[in-house]
Amino acid sequence: MADVFSEKQRSWIMSRIHGTNTKPELEVRRRLHSMGFRFRLHCSKLPGKPDIVLPKHKKAIFVHGCFWHGHQGCKRSKPPSSNVQFWTAKIAKTVERDRNNRKALVELGWQALTIWSCEIKNTEFLEKRLREFLDDPASEEK
Repeated sequence: MADVFSEKQRSWIMSRIHGTNTKPELEVRRRLHSMGFRFRLHCSKLPGKPDIVLPKHKKAIFVHGCFWHGHQGCKRSKPPSSNVQFWTAKIAKTVERDRNNRKALVELGWQALTIWSCEIKNTEFLEKRLREFLDDPASEEK
């Protein structure tokens, strides 16, 4: 199936996709700040360059887009119907990279939490999940 956009239009659309300071990430940061936590952003010294880092607690939070990071069971992670082989391989590599980065963080003594973009709208759930992760010393997500 051919793309419905021209190559130039598709290029412009893709250029609008950013990896940092996304709306879901900003919402998580707003929620953390209102809960009284202070944090650092996009720490390049840690594996995977976590979106939010709480050095005092040795905890890192990744805010992942469901499509880009292959959120299992989420309707937003459905691959496009065109160029399926490319997208399947690309998302599989991203999932593997995420897994390796998490493992490296744990080996360094850090705990990590992944927040999916589909979880952001339910603010009660989001706040509860953040609170459990940050308040519990053994809250490492498996």
